[in-house]
Amino acid sequence: MAKLDLVDIFKKRTRHPYRPRASDVIGTLFPDFDASETTDPSLIAGTCRFLEKRLYVIAQQKPKPADLKSLGDLKKLNYGMLTSDAHAFILSMLGKARLEDPENACVFCIVDTYGADISMYSAERFQAFFIAYLIREFLTIPVRTVSLILGEGGSGGALAIQVTDIRGQMDDALYATAPPESMASIVFRNPERIRDALMVLKPEATELKALGVIDRIVTSPEDVTDGQIMAENIRQFLTKAVKDLSHSRIRNLIRKREVRAKKYGLYKGSGTFYDIKRYIELPFKKVFRKPPPDIKIVDYTSVTEVVDNYGVIKPEEKASGFFECGEGQGGDSRRKGCGKLIPVQAFLDNYNVCPECGYSYTLDAMGWIECLTDAGAFHELYRNLTVDQLLEDETITDYYRDFLAKQEGRSHFKESLVVGSARIHHFQTVMAISEFYYCGGSMGVVFGEKFRRAVDFAIQENLPFISLCCSGGARLYEGISALMQMVKTVESVNRLKRHGLPYISILADPATGGAIASYAALGDVTIAEPGALVIFAGPRVMKSRGFEVEEDLVRSDSLHRISGSIYDSLDYYHEIRGIQEVCERKKMKLTLAKYLELYKRTTCKPRKRHVKKGRKTLVF
Repeated sequence: MAKLDLVDIFKKRTRHPYRPRASDVIGTLFPDFDASETTDPSLIAGTCRFLEKRLYVIAQQKPKPADLKSLGDLKKLNYGMLTSDAHAFILSMLGKARLEDPENACVFCIVDTYGADISMYSAERFQAFFIAYLIREFLTIPVRTVSLILGEGGSGGALAIQVTDIRGQMDDALYATAPPESMASIVFRNPERIRDALMVLKPEATELKALGVIDRIVTSPEDVTDGQIMAENIRQFLTKAVKDLSHSRIRNLIRKREVRAKKYGLYKGSGTFYDIKRYIELPFKKVFRKPPPDIKIVDYTSVTEVVDNYGVIKPEEKASGFFECGEGQGGDSRRKGCGKLIPVQAFLDNYNVCPECGYSYTLDAMGWIECLTDAGAFHELYRNLTVDQLLEDETITDYYRDFLAKQEGRSHFKESLVVGSARIHHFQTVMAISEFYYCGGSMGVVFGEKFRRAVDFAIQENLPFISLCCSGGARLYEGISALMQMVKTVESVNRLKRHGLPYISILADPATGGAIASYAALGDVTIAEPGALVIFAGPRVMKSRGFEVEEDLVRSDSLHRISGSIYDSLDYYHEIRGIQEVCERKKMKLTLAKYLELYKRTTCKPRKRHVKKGRKTLVF
């Protein structure tokens, strides 16, 4: 294929309206394909014979021009994006594949999607949880797996079925953390800056192969609409992949999946030395607490004067003044507070919850540490791990460096995840807490690596693990590397479970994006604070794409009620259990202690009692 500009590839080939779809490839490659009935037009699934094996085919299908015949078709905003129903069906299909003889079965996934469905329908049915459980299933399934990025791979919707043993990508396909126009809107505030977005995302097959995201590149036909040549090239790729995998034992493949997941984001200075070099700080003191940077603080002498140094309260200073509950900086009145003047210190003592009306503001990591742990008992680990230690210099764009520079001073911490050992009512634990006021708690390579190391520490010390999710999603500036941290954190949770250690997941406000679609959805117990936003794509993104939003339905209280009916639909939800408990911040510590106590009591092995009777020893 002739060398094209990246924007031209995107517009003229990846998004070409007559580019062959998954159904075209399947129809050409598998004449005996037995299609399953699905309720989602964006999902094609079924079985066939290939190289004398039973092949389970799972494919995403973008709409063809012929599919868009009516106004109703054009209004299907989620066309080409899998719903929670589709993900539930895929989990069922993988469950059947698990029962097959692994030597005579294989799974083949075809990826071609803008992303996962972000409609209210799917959001209310725990769409983010389904993505996390699918990633977990592909990491652990005892069957050989292959995937191919056929056209476009978007976000977690693609990742949910792409984490396979051998991963291919067409040379004119693009695989990214987000669609380029969405990236441009979020990062540059201009959807027209697609070229800049593509330069940051680096979605090309050659780039992704170098990062270990894919393994093989499949040649596309010169004529982008030529389905016969494309199918033949895919046949050669699939044939070689299946034959190559047949030489490896399943347990070795599962081990390779784990090793691969651990390496995502480690592109510089990785190795034993960095694993051993742990940074531990002294216990934190309460005096470091600061109010969140987006509330309007009013001096006690005037209801109109804003304190100049509200965002840089010194450690030795006691928080003073008042703020109007519900009003943000610059007269921002989007919040729902009571409007009363609240003493800042009373607000901080109540962990950023208005003591009058109970309206809660996003709490920073320091506040959560004080809220959940015994005084002086939290010791931070890996504090000084930075992006510069993990990514090559040339991959860190000027846009990204400027963005990181703007985060300085917003938080006491140096990254969006704070990990450490702690005591909770004298129970020793390991904790991973999001810092929302650093890059919006976004998941990047440092986030994923710190989470992985914290899990390793918990396993080494045989301690329960607690995570607190307060995140706005993946860190788009890091491109695909940020998206792959979802896989890395899911793999880490898998290891926790394999070692029999309890994992408690706390969902704070907000719990969105890649975080809720990975580690945060996999808790043995999932607790949420009242009113927490729990959704894959935030309301702002949904509205910008034309979807209706009923925000109250994707808040923790509503989702907790829905969780109560999950046991009536286990065929649909599989192992997903939603939110088990909603607990206000002041009571969260005691709630954690309750579950830690249960773990302690149920895992203690009874001591054998020896009673001597004559010359015999009886053991009870």
